[in-house]
Amino acid sequence: MTWLRAFGEVVRSGLTIEETRLEPLLALRTAAGMAIVVGPALWLVSPAYAASAALGAYSAGGATFQRTWRPRKVIALGAGAGLALSTFVGYLAAGRLVTFLPLLAVWAFAAGMAWAVGSTAGIVAATTVGSMLVTITLPTSVGRALEHAGVIALGGVVQAVLILLFPIRRWGAHRDALADALAAVADYARRLRHDPTAPFDPEPLMTARDAAAVTPSQARTRPPVLHGPRGLAERIRPVVAALADPDVGAPAEGPGRDRARELLDAAADVLDAAARSIRRGAPAEVPPGSTAVLRVDEEYEALEGPARQAAERLVELLGEALEIAGSGGVRGRTPTPPGPAGAQFLVRPTMLRLVPVVVRAIRRELRRDSPVFRHAVRLAAVATLGYLIAARLPLGHSYWAPIASVMVMRPDFHQTYARAVARLAGTLAGVALATGMVRALGPDAHVFGALAVVSAGLSYTLIRTGYAYSQCFTAAYVVFLLGMGGQAWEQTVPERVVLTLLGGAMAMLAYVVFPAWETPRLPGRLADWLAANGRYAAAVLRSYAEPTREHHADMRRALLASREAYAAWQEAYDRARQEPVRPRGLTSREAQEAQEALKGFGRAAMLMESHVPRADSRFVPEAERFTEALETDTAKAAVAVREHRNPDWGRVEEALHAWEDAAGYGSPVVRREAELQKRALEDLATAVSRTPLERDVGSAREEQRVRAAVAAEGDGSGTAHRGG
Repeated sequence: MTWLRAFGEVVRSGLTIEETRLEPLLALRTAAGMAIVVGPALWLVSPAYAASAALGAYSAGGATFQRTWRPRKVIALGAGAGLALSTFVGYLAAGRLVTFLPLLAVWAFAAGMAWAVGSTAGIVAATTVGSMLVTITLPTSVGRALEHAGVIALGGVVQAVLILLFPIRRWGAHRDALADALAAVADYARRLRHDPTAPFDPEPLMTARDAAAVTPSQARTRPPVLHGPRGLAERIRPVVAALADPDVGAPAEGPGRDRARELLDAAADVLDAAARSIRRGAPAEVPPGSTAVLRVDEEYEALEGPARQAAERLVELLGEALEIAGSGGVRGRTPTPPGPAGAQFLVRPTMLRLVPVVVRAIRRELRRDSPVFRHAVRLAAVATLGYLIAARLPLGHSYWAPIASVMVMRPDFHQTYARAVARLAGTLAGVALATGMVRALGPDAHVFGALAVVSAGLSYTLIRTGYAYSQCFTAAYVVFLLGMGGQAWEQTVPERVVLTLLGGAMAMLAYVVFPAWETPRLPGRLADWLAANGRYAAAVLRSYAEPTREHHADMRRALLASREAYAAWQEAYDRARQEPVRPRGLTSREAQEAQEALKGFGRAAMLMESHVPRADSRFVPEAERFTEALETDTAKAAVAVREHRNPDWGRVEEALHAWEDAAGYGSPVVRREAELQKRALEDLATAVSRTPLERDVGSAREEQRVRAAVAAEGDGSGTAHRGG
């Protein structure tokens, strides 16, 4: 992708309105928390204290809107404490540049490294850098600095208390995650009716698993309905895939295919009903026709063999889903998940136990090629350089430039540039709106304080519709806040616009000077995904060769590792497609073909998983040799892909040729599924295997395609071409 085209994508992304469900009650509660601390501070003390209170309450409230599965009150308290600490420490070093600039650089670097823990930690940490830059100008002594820090922390405490006293949709995010997982499997079942090899995105299941991890205190208050249905969705997914697949399930045509379509449609209806029940906490009705379909007639059943086994298994699992849909999540009526008591919930570390986890995560990212480390270096450099440059300009409020840089910078190219464009657009609109109101109303600190609270509430309301639209009211909130402190709009408006433009430009330039491109890392991500898929497929086959409980547990762990590797590849692939970088190692077409091949390989393993015999069942010894060959070849192929060499599947081919159909249960089906795996591996080899001459030709063709696409967009033929 060229720079011009990449920038066009950035502008469109930054100004796009995201279709999402607004949460006005949450915004109202958070804005009320801000009003509770701003009003008394303005009335009883001074505008300076009110500004500190507004900063603490606003930032702590904004942190609670980030996606996290921890209690929101804990996030508000943590954000308030971090803001207060950064303010006080910043004031202690703010007397001289020789002390403040090193502190700012170290603090910004630590905030950048916080992305190793997750996006919520990274965003909250960036907010503390902004707090350090803003509020160090307010106090006049160490005692006053402590007072301002206390007022800022009080804003976080007030937000946490309001969350405790007025819970809105408690466990709502967890319910939505679980319901989305069931709805995703329902949608998958419907798509399988028309496309028996339709792909499935495991992200909803991964999100549901992440949401299911709770602390011991959360586990004691979690609704019973959030305990078991996630595992149900996990078990139904391979069964519906096996039923629909014409190679190992229902026949491609005839009464068997019609019966499979009926079962898939009924499964989708039941799963959708269970999802509605969990989301709303009330019983959901299942269409009577769907429940009638879920009866396997022993005498007149159209399905036979493995397809009939899959149908019977599906009916059994959907019976559990029907209980969930009918219970509505009422305590005592929800089915208890199987397994020992200690395994009923996934453990999430408490805040104190999280410290060693954070330390390990940061240590893993302390390397030059890490995107998080490079982001931290960029953040530290831009924050200090922006502060120095803005301080030398004949403008007030020089901290706006580094704040703009810190708040828009992200570890990847596309988000950084999109947020920079969105921040500038939102700032221009918000400043224009607030300036008109300031001129119309005249100077009045109490009115401006009320308008600041209203603007903050609107910013919270639109926080998930797009950064530009939320930033519009954030800019208005800042103008009103400064007006409350006695700053004339003739001073603040031009300064904020110019310095925001400067900060955004510095953030964008920093990524050009010290980038962290994902394009060169694609072969490594692909190799990791291949190796993880190989371990998962081998674990499934080993459960056939020796179906023990230990091997079943290994299969589950390998599946989770495969999903994590897939998610890492998908994230890197999506970022690489938006980067203005020439392909290195893999062209975009080769990456797409390799992705489809590995999806097919994983799907073949999933089909095999649907027929895994129960523990202590009859062994399938023919699978053992193929397991060893598959594990060895995929591990070596992963190294070959990483080193840009051609993969080889010699052992897999030999093991498959030596595999003769056995008379035992499941062996012919398992062998057909093993053939599907070999076919997918051959497709992968075709996608990534090239001679040196082919590599040169492929790069030239890739450049020609890019130039042709740019030319087509320039003359207006791009749309017609894509549509044709």
